[in-house]
Amino acid sequence: MSSSKPTMSPSEASIESVLAKATGPRRAEAEEILEMCRELTGEEPVVWAGRIIGFGEYEYSYDSGHSGRGPLLSFAPGAARHTIYLTSDFEDHWPDLMARLGKHKASKACLYLTRLTGVDREALRELLERSLTRTREEWGTTLEASVGPSS
Repeated sequence: MSSSKPTMSPSEASIESVLAKATGPRRAEAEEILEMCRELTGEEPVVWAGRIIGFGEYEYSYDSGHSGRGPLLSFAPGAARHTIYLTSDFEDHWPDLMARLGKHKASKACLYLTRLTGVDREALRELLERSLTRTREEWGTTLEASVGPSS
């Protein structure tokens, strides 16, 4: 059995080193997202996988046997865009917020924002809050084993 850490786990990297990946105006935006996530979760940030700033923690286990752990809310600042990790299918769950949000791109569980300029901050905050609530409802916040939806 391997004794190596899973890729998606807390790391020793500093918050500052991850924030430094965003430069110029994106740096201030990354700090704004960090504060928003901190306020919503009540948790201090921790770097996951050496590049993702996460808040809180939960453990998941799917019927397929796949399991792991992850942060309740998280984002990765970058030189070209901010990646915010949300609950799966968030666009389908909250089309009202997506319509209000402003310029963005999205995938199944990631929201990509080139800049926060033109983004409705209240819509972003509500999206983060709803994702956090949904994650807590599905998986809880403890590291006890749980069985939830399959993906």
